[in-house]
Amino acid sequence: MPSIAHDPEHRLWVLSGPGSSYVLHLDDADRLRGLHWGPLLTLEQAASLLQRPEPGRRSFEDPADGTLDLDTAGAMRYAHAGIQVRFPDGVRDLEPRFLGQKHHEFPDGTAELVLRFADRRYPLAMDTHYRLRATTDVIERHLVLRHTGTDPAGPVTVVRADSATWVLPRLGEYRLSQVRGQWSAETQLNRTSLPYGELLLTSRRGTTGHQANPWAMIDDGRADEEHGAVWSCSLAWSGTWRLTAQRLPTERVTLSAGFGHDPVTWELTPGEELQTPVCAGAYTEGGFGAASRLWHRYVLDHVLPHPNELRPVLYNSWEATGFDIDVTGQIGLAEKAAALGVELFVMDDGWFGARTHDAAGLGDWTPNPHRYPDGLAPLIDRVHELGMQFGLWVEPEMVNPDSDLYRAHPDWVLHHPHRRRTEHRNQLVLNLARPDVAAWLHGRLDELLTKNAVDFLKWDMNRPFTEAGWPDAEGDPDRLWIDHVRNLYALLDRLRADHPGLRIESCSSGGGRLDLGILARTDQVWASDNTDALDRVEIQHGFSQLYPSRVMGAWVTDSPNPYTGRGTPLDFRFHTAMTGILGIGGDLNRWSEAELARAAEQVAAYKRVRHLVQLGEQHRLRPVGDDELSAVQFTAPDGKECAVIALRRSRHFGHHDCALPLRALDPSVRYRDSATGAVHHGAVLLSHGLPLNLSADDYASALVHLIREDN
Repeated sequence: MPSIAHDPEHRLWVLSGPGSSYVLHLDDADRLRGLHWGPLLTLEQAASLLQRPEPGRRSFEDPADGTLDLDTAGAMRYAHAGIQVRFPDGVRDLEPRFLGQKHHEFPDGTAELVLRFADRRYPLAMDTHYRLRATTDVIERHLVLRHTGTDPAGPVTVVRADSATWVLPRLGEYRLSQVRGQWSAETQLNRTSLPYGELLLTSRRGTTGHQANPWAMIDDGRADEEHGAVWSCSLAWSGTWRLTAQRLPTERVTLSAGFGHDPVTWELTPGEELQTPVCAGAYTEGGFGAASRLWHRYVLDHVLPHPNELRPVLYNSWEATGFDIDVTGQIGLAEKAAALGVELFVMDDGWFGARTHDAAGLGDWTPNPHRYPDGLAPLIDRVHELGMQFGLWVEPEMVNPDSDLYRAHPDWVLHHPHRRRTEHRNQLVLNLARPDVAAWLHGRLDELLTKNAVDFLKWDMNRPFTEAGWPDAEGDPDRLWIDHVRNLYALLDRLRADHPGLRIESCSSGGGRLDLGILARTDQVWASDNTDALDRVEIQHGFSQLYPSRVMGAWVTDSPNPYTGRGTPLDFRFHTAMTGILGIGGDLNRWSEAELARAAEQVAAYKRVRHLVQLGEQHRLRPVGDDELSAVQFTAPDGKECAVIALRRSRHFGHHDCALPLRALDPSVRYRDSATGAVHHGAVLLSHGLPLNLSADDYASALVHLIREDN
């Protein structure tokens, strides 16, 4: 169980999980310092840190720089400040004074600490929250700013309000791990030495973005997959964001993350408060693999709406049909998909309004009367008769100018007066921050789900914000950057409450909306529009650094790949997709009988290990790199079975593949290969490895399912 210990004499708090502690200290000037983030400490041990001398600094440097947990701008502190405001008279400095604490214990084992502060002169209160959940070392933090004045006081402008500033210990050297990317090349893992100064990761696009993701890891440059300490944090927000990694010349390092981006500000009127999203952080030992497994377990236990539910094998019809769809064609694909063992049939774009191409119809969420004269019911009924669930593609936050919705409400999109409305993909962004737009959208989607037995929505969002204005807004128009996301969350929450059987996939031109905030309201994420199996190995490797396989959508599509033009064997495509939520997206009308038969075998093989892939512990045995072979192991929580998926790009000089040393097995027992019957000693699998019997051809792969033999 988590614990929060308090030493009032030394003004000290120790927040501890199963394997780590986070220590806070309030100094004589009421500045909240991060004193320790690392291995477990008792209250007495933490108090002894106050007696340790700080390394000497030059006289004109404030020793608080780079040490503050509640990091406000002011005085002689010139480092990054996570909280920045401007009062009506132009004053920007903050001088917090401590008001008190609140400590809550909840029946589920969760503990929360709230430390309350207020400015010494101006009407602004600041509450910083720390929440510890049972069975995890992840600490959830957020901030609440409150205008405590009356109307004559005027608004307080919030320039920056980071959810958390994490103070790291001195390590000697610092290495930053994060992901970079673009459309069709998301989550590319990047590890680099942390430079001096401030390194900013951000999205200014209105969504989480393809170019970066709101998490970061720090180590001392020596950690690998199995060894070393790692400090990490992740922001639970699906709009614009910024994460600042700061390294001072004094070798103090902080990670500070929050929503928003420059130059957007927010105005707090008297009586109003601003609550930031959660920024979660964790210290782990055991290398990057242990850090990833901790985050995977945290997402499964504390983020996802239905964490123990196995996600079905799906078929999506987009690549088979494009916009050329009708009832007969979709039923034909559904029948072929059902014969493969598919459990969820998803009809993609083109079913609604005048959506016969990508320049019309978005926003008109009624079935196209020419393609579906009797509505969606005949197709849905047939899909259900085949024993599958039915899913539907939607893009609710977008509108085509050529649509009934836009013609009726041109003021409902993001726009500025006297500026052109930039179209991307022939579409504009609805201003979901507007209450009338949010209410209309809920009503339309609720009607769609009520009239049709839809089990699953693929919720897409295919373009970033531009001309992000709200000319007739009451109050601060910059609030649309926050309120769009908040209303999106409220819409998803309400639809799920009204339709409890509904499951949702987050998609944004692939992996452009992937974060802990959207995962709290959806069941899976489309990782990338790029379904090339070889490219996906790298994309999925970066994805796995923080997010579990249980949420990662991965498809088997045609060869050559429709995007890259590369040809790969069917087995390689299946085995790559099996490391996540297996889906099929190829044109089944063009697959040969042999390919269809082999696909059915692979679907059945995936179902036998699905519980391991989606709910087990992941060990990256051979991480993606310069080596030709990569491999991932998924182990049951009780250790009784595991699945190993090996993927090899090519073999050189006729050399045989090396055996794969496995992880997390019992060395004293034996494991049987469920396909071949071969028996292996656990100790040998751990030390000498699992022999691979891969084809000599390029793009060779294998799935091995090992089951423990009980004596």
